[in-house]
Amino acid sequence: MIDVRDLRFHYQGSKHQVFDHFALQLQPGCVYGLLGKNGTGKSTLLYLIAGLLRPNSGTVTVDGKESWLRLPEMLQEVFIVPEEYAMPDMSFEAFADMMRAFYPHFSDELLGKCLADFEMPAEPNLKELSMGQKKKVYMSFAIATGTRLLMMDEPTNGLDIPSKALFRKVVANYMADDRTLIISTHQVHDIESLLDHVVIINESRVLLNDSIADLSRRYSFRYISPQEMDDTVLYAEPSLQGNAVIMPRGDGEETQIDLELLFNAAINGKISTK
Repeated sequence: MIDVRDLRFHYQGSKHQVFDHFALQLQPGCVYGLLGKNGTGKSTLLYLIAGLLRPNSGTVTVDGKESWLRLPEMLQEVFIVPEEYAMPDMSFEAFADMMRAFYPHFSDELLGKCLADFEMPAEPNLKELSMGQKKKVYMSFAIATGTRLLMMDEPTNGLDIPSKALFRKVVANYMADDRTLIISTHQVHDIESLLDHVVIINESRVLLNDSIADLSRRYSFRYISPQEMDDTVLYAEPSLQGNAVIMPRGDGEETQIDLELLFNAAINGKISTK
């Protein structure tokens, strides 16, 4: 669905090359976690995919259409929730009317369900919302658009602990199987139960682009004592429970993936896409 080839991009007036000969392919119907260090270009990549930025060279295509052209048939199938935004100075009803005009698959029924699950009123006053409440309303609209591609940049920032649980519930309940969701975040524990694919990028390179199923088959995530450490350990970090380690799985029981440990192992060159 998304094909990034030989991408080069820098912001006007900056000598820093955010992407240099960067390539990435994403398949439809998956929930992706996009992970990377601060400044590695996660948000920029989402804006390039959405057509909000234009590559200096190379191509970014969505369903075979170059995103920077912003063709109506592409835009009606793409929605992005940025990390920071301001709600428009209009009523909820006017905002909903505006959204319906741009997205042919917009569902008022789905919007109502999302707002209810987020514990928001059916017609919130957009001028009186806290930051967390604005995120809940905006993400409800995002899901209700029915676009085939939905992107969220740090969606759990500004949400309290109960609201993060509600976010996971809403995404799990209302993401259709044929819809693609890309979540860019540093708060990996907020989203790890939602993902079926992980992408880790760093310095214009894709360090890891694998499904959760493949990672679970290849690796075991566990705690072991310092005395149990041996050459089979691929990556380790000390913790109060012992050493948190990643090891080849072998014939052992499947373990839950620790996204933070996985990220650090990839950044340190200990594991990569096969």
